[in-house]
Amino acid sequence: MVVKVVILFLVGMGVMAMFGKLTLPGQKKPGAKKPGQLGGKKCSACGRYMIGKGPCACRSKKG
Repeated sequence: MVVKVVILFLVGMGVMAMFGKLTLPGQKKPGAKKPGQLGGKKCSACGRYMIGKGPCACRSKKG
């Protein structure tokens, strides 16, 4: 009995996975970007990617 429940669960999960992978013609995947393209803001001074909300490391030099 337990084996039947486990098998039915796995089959159900497999069917859900197939429907999740299904793409209709002409639709783009959400969040898909061109290869080599990164998102996010860049520093206007040095061109590094900004991580977090603080200033870039090039602007907050300690000296």
